[in-house]
Amino acid sequence: MKEKKRVYEALVDGAMEGLTDQALYDFVKARCPKANSRKIVRASLLALTDPHLRDRNILDVIYALAIKHRLDDGVLDDSEDEGPDEQPQSSQAANQNMPQLS
Repeated sequence: MKEKKRVYEALVDGAMEGLTDQALYDFVKARCPKANSRKIVRASLLALTDPHLRDRNILDVIYALAIKHRLDDGVLDDSEDEGPDEQPQSSQAANQNMPQLS
């Protein structure tokens, strides 16, 4: 929890300084070298749920960073929880189970 709090603080500080996208990510990585994409996404969600953080611009920047890194293929590589059997299905395999619309 302490690491997530440090990443959260770095995210908010960087966003308050006007950093966005890759510059914000680099700022967080500089302040928290052990932070990976997964930790940054989780800290971003913590920031988005913080009732004291009300500046829409800061929330938008943090949200955009979280979405970008959540959708990034690299997030799955950081995961310690997922085994080889728990990898996401390919879109083709997932579409085979979908009913055809007429």
